[in-house]
Amino acid sequence: MGNINEKVMQALGAVIEPELNRDIVSLNMVRDLRISDGIAEFTIVLTTPACPLKDVFVERCNSALIGKVDGIKRIRINWDAQVPTDRRIHGRLDVPMNSIVAIASGKGGVGKSTVATNLAVCLADAGAKVGLIDADILNPNIPQMFGLGSGRPKVANDKMQPLEVFGVKLISTGFLTSPEKPMIMRGPMLHSAIRQFFTDVEWGRLDYMIVDLPPGTGDAPLSLAQSFPLTGSIIVTQPQNVAVSDAIRAAAMFDQLKAPVLGVVENMSGDFFGSGGGESFAESRGLPFLGRIPLAADIRKGGDYGRPVAIHSPDTPSGRAFRKMSEIAAARISVAMLQGADVIPIDIIG
Repeated sequence: MGNINEKVMQALGAVIEPELNRDIVSLNMVRDLRISDGIAEFTIVLTTPACPLKDVFVERCNSALIGKVDGIKRIRINWDAQVPTDRRIHGRLDVPMNSIVAIASGKGGVGKSTVATNLAVCLADAGAKVGLIDADILNPNIPQMFGLGSGRPKVANDKMQPLEVFGVKLISTGFLTSPEKPMIMRGPMLHSAIRQFFTDVEWGRLDYMIVDLPPGTGDAPLSLAQSFPLTGSIIVTQPQNVAVSDAIRAAAMFDQLKAPVLGVVENMSGDFFGSGGGESFAESRGLPFLGRIPLAADIRKGGDYGRPVAIHSPDTPSGRAFRKMSEIAAARISVAMLQGADVIPIDIIG
C-alpha cells in the first residue's frame, strides 16, 4: 500500500497551484492521504478559506490520478485552510495576526469603507478570523456600516474588547466618542491612536487584520506603514479620471513605503460614473484588478442601515460582485505572503 501512496503523491506533484505556480505537494497542501477500494481520499489545505479555485483543484487532481495511477478509480477531496503568516508581523507585534491589509484611496467619497466592510464580512463568512480597524480616526464610518452606532467596547485586563458582528471584530473611534462631537487631532495624536488600536485591544488570533484608512496620503497611512509591517494595500477608486488620478498618487505612496499594492477595486461602476477607469489604471501599473462593484441602491442602503450587502443580499449583482472581489483579494494576499522572503511557509504554520 505504501507503494501506491508514493505513486499518488508523485502524481499530485504535477498539480500546480494556479496562483502560486508551484505544485501542491511541495507547498505541503496535500495532507492525510488514505487509499481504500480504489478511492484516494486526501485533504487539500488552502491558503485562504475564501479560495475561489476549488473546482480547479478537483479537475486537476482528477486529471493527474484517474487513468494515470493504477488502482485509483475515484478521488475524494476534503478541504481545510491555513492563512500564511507574515514573519515580520510575528516578530514585531505581540499580537497574533497573520496579515495586515490596508484599504486606501486617493480621495474621499469613493466607497473605501464600504469595500473594507464587505471584504471583512466576506472573509469572516468564509471561515477566516477577521479584525477591522477603523483608522479614519477623524471621520469614522465603520460603526454605522455594521449597525453599531451606539456600541461601546468593554475593558478587561487593561485592554479594550473589540465589538463583534457578522463574525468580524471591530474597533473605531466612533465607539469611543459622541457622533455630534468633532474629532480634532494633530499628526502625533493620530499616530498614537492607530498604534493603540493594534496594541491596546484584545484581538485574539486573526487571519486578516483589515485597516480602513482615511483618504489621501497623509499622516494615517504613513503612521500605519512606519509602525507595522503591511502585508499590502488595496486601492479603491471610482471609474472617472479625477478619482483615478488620485488613486495613482495613493499607489505611488505605498510604493515609496515599500508596501506592495495587492490590487485595485473599481467602485461605483456604471452609467453614472462610467466604467473601466479602475481596470485601466490597474493594467497600466501592472497591478491585479480585483473587481468592479456596481453603483447600486442596495449597497447604499446596506451602509446606511448596518446591513452589508455581501451578507444580507449575497445573490444580488452587488452581493456577488463583493464576494468575487473578496475571493480574488484573499488569493492575492496569500500570493503576496508566500512569494515574500519574510513569510512563514505553509508547512510550518501552527
